Amino acid sequence: MKARLPAGYGGGGMGNMQQMLRQAQKMQEAMAEKQAELEEKEYTTTAGGGVVEVTINGKKEITSLNLKPEIVDPDDVEMLQDLVMAAVNEAIRTVEDTSSAEMSKITGSMNMPGL
Repeated sequence: MKARLPAGYGGGGMGNMQQMLRQAQKMQEAMAEKQAELEEKEYTTTAGGGVVEVTINGKKEITSLNLKPEIVDPDDVEMLQDLVMAAVNEAIRTVEDTSSAEMSKITGSMNMPGL
């Protein structure tokens, strides 16, 4: 007794497999191009109403940190530390959110681990 496969399975499967592999390769190339593009972008965020400004690139490397003089208070170093951390964390979130949104445009609704 032979098992019957639903329509679209078996038989011409090699053609479909090759087409799927080509599509996956194109998607991989598009993702690599987008990743390179995103790594070159810079994002600027602020904290404390603009007294701390952080610029970060798509590789999550800080490229610039600006502090307005009025925030430098030797008696309140903790506030300055908190504002710098807040600005850096917001910059990292911005990079991750932008990267995730751009990659999902390429992958569509496919769930791809590690992206």
